[in-house]
Amino acid sequence: MNSAAATSTVLRKIALVGNPNVGKSVLFGQLTGQYVMVSNYPGTTVEVSRGTAPIYRETFEIIDTPGVNSLIPQSEDERVTRDILLTEKPDLIIQVADAKNLRRSLLLTLQLAELECPLVIDLNMIDECRTRGIVVDSKSISSLFGVPVVETIATTGEGFRKLFDAVKNARIPQDPHQGDSQALTAQIRSQLGENPRVPPRLSVEWLAAPDEALRASVENLIPKEKLSRIQTEVEQFREQFHQSAASMIHRERMAFLDQHVDSLRTVMPFNRKVFFEKLGRWSREPLTGIPILLVVLFLMYEFVGVLGAQTAVNFLEKTLFGRYIVPVARAGFNRFLPFPFIDDLFVGPYGLISMALSYAVAIVLPIVGTFFLAFGFLEDSGYLPRLSILSDRLFRAMGLNGKAVLPLILGLGCDTMATVTTRVLATKKERIIATLLLALGIPCSAQLGVILGITAGISRIAVFTIFGTVTLQVFLVGYLSSLIVRGRRSDFIFEIPPIRIPQLRNIGFKTWMRMKWYVREAVPLFVLGTLLLFVLDKLRILNSIIRATEPVVVKLLGLPSEAATAFILGFLRRDYGAAGLYRLAENGLLDHVQIVIALVTMTLFVPCTANFFMMIKEHGWKRAVYIALVITPIALGTGGALNWILHHAPEFSRLL
Repeated sequence: MNSAAATSTVLRKIALVGNPNVGKSVLFGQLTGQYVMVSNYPGTTVEVSRGTAPIYRETFEIIDTPGVNSLIPQSEDERVTRDILLTEKPDLIIQVADAKNLRRSLLLTLQLAELECPLVIDLNMIDECRTRGIVVDSKSISSLFGVPVVETIATTGEGFRKLFDAVKNARIPQDPHQGDSQALTAQIRSQLGENPRVPPRLSVEWLAAPDEALRASVENLIPKEKLSRIQTEVEQFREQFHQSAASMIHRERMAFLDQHVDSLRTVMPFNRKVFFEKLGRWSREPLTGIPILLVVLFLMYEFVGVLGAQTAVNFLEKTLFGRYIVPVARAGFNRFLPFPFIDDLFVGPYGLISMALSYAVAIVLPIVGTFFLAFGFLEDSGYLPRLSILSDRLFRAMGLNGKAVLPLILGLGCDTMATVTTRVLATKKERIIATLLLALGIPCSAQLGVILGITAGISRIAVFTIFGTVTLQVFLVGYLSSLIVRGRRSDFIFEIPPIRIPQLRNIGFKTWMRMKWYVREAVPLFVLGTLLLFVLDKLRILNSIIRATEPVVVKLLGLPSEAATAFILGFLRRDYGAAGLYRLAENGLLDHVQIVIALVTMTLFVPCTANFFMMIKEHGWKRAVYIALVITPIALGTGGALNWILHHAPEFSRLL
């Protein structure tokens, strides 16, 4: 192949850039369809999605960058977006902006303009603007920055034709930013040359950032002899204006927004408040927010715990597997492969069909599915950020702020993935405490569903006892950790998306993708765990392990010796251990008091292997081992104390 032909195969790059919660990923999905590659950005755990999209007979590579509030990075996500824009040099940037939050969007536009890359501004969610009576003057914005501006609704595809036209007509934006910093910018540009590797004005702010890694990364992009001259000019600027250049630049941007934003939008008068606006305000105020939270939890209990963990599980386990799959498989093996070993391997007590697939498909899958549906609804409705505001005061007592509620809630889906999302927290202290609390007391979706499924057949007092005990331990450990772990708590600055009616199509798509991911992750581990139990049972090692753990399981926790197997599997995968407890309760081997003790201990027990390895990746071996060593005695001690209390309070035990 000749060089000209090779060059023609290189795709032009479009980077989608925008604030969090502006519909950027929805737009990416609409543009790229199903041909998407998701991978961690080199050197980080931040996922970046890439795909291709045909636009007017030309195929583009689309990069969905992590959401940012500024190109002055304060988090790992913002660093990744900055690095993509600087190192991958996209041919075009599409800024996906929240049309109804013009001030925040244009602050990012001012920074993107300084990159001197062709730009298109996509004012997304224009339907929500109309609902609130907000009219945005897109023509004036286009004139102000000298780039195409389009209005879209990513969820429905409205405005995409105009967006494609804008891609063809994208231009390098003019920088409307004026002020005393312009002279300094011109001087730095002359030092860097005609094609600087970093934008002059942004480089000043990066060099002034408190993050040493950020300063070092920028300094590495600038030749040393030029870097010293730039630093000298920045210092002379500070002496002349009695403030840092970075502060001056930020104030000039704010002044620009104060001058123009109000003239670029019109708010139509309302006769009455929109109901969703009222609901959004109610959900974040303590007096009304707490009752709303209780209603949300009750509805999740009914949907996940009753519909998913009882109705769906009973049908799949007792009817599908109990009456058809396992008996048919057993009859088939007896007829065609009449060997006791084969029969035990597939349909025995630790069989790949009777246990592994039964646990994974009949018990866990319907619970996970209903949870993901419920979580997707809450996620798309805009409720979760309001829960962050509602819980901010409470989290401050644990050395965190309201943002920490997001990874903790994501932990209800999967603690492993939630551990990655602790990177949204700004300080190392917050990330360590949040990781500890995730590993300690946040049950994953399947485990939570099993808890709801088992306790739904007992009493609401049992539910209150389990979650009350676990919550108390989380707050107690969080408070003590805030005193022990060194460091500071970051400020709580949070953008609130509107309350909206979720699109069923989006919820269904996200649930389907999460279910596919869960099946790929869970079923192989369920098979591996069952094979491990099968081998240990055949080698007569399993009984030895159970006998070795009897002093803890039987005497301290007051549980039957069979529960030891569930706790062993709980380390392999928490939902596997929870499914084991479900089977024990279903077979009548646990009474109501033992169920409460077992579920509390399992919830507080050591993290599963996947989460443990993720903790190592995020915090290193030493901290991961420390966290596991802290959690184990807390779990066993709490279970033992609860066992003692319930057996010495027969009046309360009878209520369970």
